[in-house]
Amino acid sequence: MCDLVARTGRHLQRYENSRRLVAGCIPFRYREINDEASDDEQKKLVEVLIISSQSGPGLLFPKGGWENDETVEEAAAREAIEEAGVRGDLVQLLGFYDFKSKQPEAEQNTRQRSWLTVPEAAEQSRYPWMQEALVTGFSAWLENWRNGGGRVDRSER
Repeated sequence: MCDLVARTGRHLQRYENSRRLVAGCIPFRYREINDEASDDEQKKLVEVLIISSQSGPGLLFPKGGWENDETVEEAAAREAIEEAGVRGDLVQLLGFYDFKSKQPEAEQNTRQRSWLTVPEAAEQSRYPWMQEALVTGFSAWLENWRNGGGRVDRSER
């Protein structure tokens, strides 16, 4: 992993066709829950981390500008730390999504973080593309992972 330092300004950020490129991720964790049918059996519930927005209602994934001197993976990892205060391993590229941001976002000290189930996160997501990323991209990857196909797919990068 790269040396992750919070960055300011947009002078090093990547642009394509006059549009700023951003990188982000869907941080997730497993939370153990007791199965009421069996006292001995533990089940794992998947929760994703989404953060509050300063510019309006709804929750967001950690995301931000992808800079010229970093890979998209490094940018996504940096944004997870800057905006959500979490570190982890990047395991799968979920896709590319198009959206227009109305104003710059603030960093982790001004954000509220919420660990939610995938359906809860999809319901509270600010943008339709985020719901699509959760429901089609992340959920499909998770199901594949649970079925033993959890290899990192770097072919689309």
